[in-house]
Amino acid sequence: MGKLKNEYKSFLDDIEKNIKDPEDLEYIKVRFASFLDVILDQMDYIMDYKKEEIEKLENTQKVLDDKMAKMQQVLDNIEKDIYTDGEFDFEIVCPYCDYEFFIDVDENRTEVTCPECQNVIELDWSGDTDEEENHNCNGRCGGYHGCDEEDDDM
Repeated sequence: MGKLKNEYKSFLDDIEKNIKDPEDLEYIKVRFASFLDVILDQMDYIMDYKKEEIEKLENTQKVLDDKMAKMQQVLDNIEKDIYTDGEFDFEIVCPYCDYEFFIDVDENRTEVTCPECQNVIELDWSGDTDEEENHNCNGRCGGYHGCDEEDDDM
C-alpha cells in the first residue's frame, strides 16, 4: 500500500502543477478520490473473497488430512493383519463346551486348555484325523476324536 500512497501523492502534485483553475482542480481531486474509493472497495472485496476461499481450502484440506490419517490407520491394520511375521491367530472351538477362542499358531504346541471349561484339548497341526488312535476319552470328547461312547462298549 506504500507504493499506492506514493503514486496518489505524485498524481495530486502533478495535477496541482498543471491545472490552474481552482474549481477544475477541486473537481478533478474529488472525482479522482471517488474513483479511487471504488477501486479500493473492489480490492477489499476481492481480498475478502480470496480470504474466504483460502479458509474453505484450508478446512477442506484438514478434512482430507483427517480422512487420509484414518485410511492410513486402516492400511496399517490391514498390513499388520497380512504381514505378521508368520504369526496369526487360530480359532479353536472347544469340543467339550463349544466355547470359541483364539490361540497363536505354534506347531510345536500339542495341547491347549480351554479358558472356559479348563479341559485340555489336543492339537493336531497336520490336519489329519487319526481315528485308529485310542484317545481314552470315554466318550467325553463328543466324537471330536472320532470316538464316541457306543464304540467303547463294542
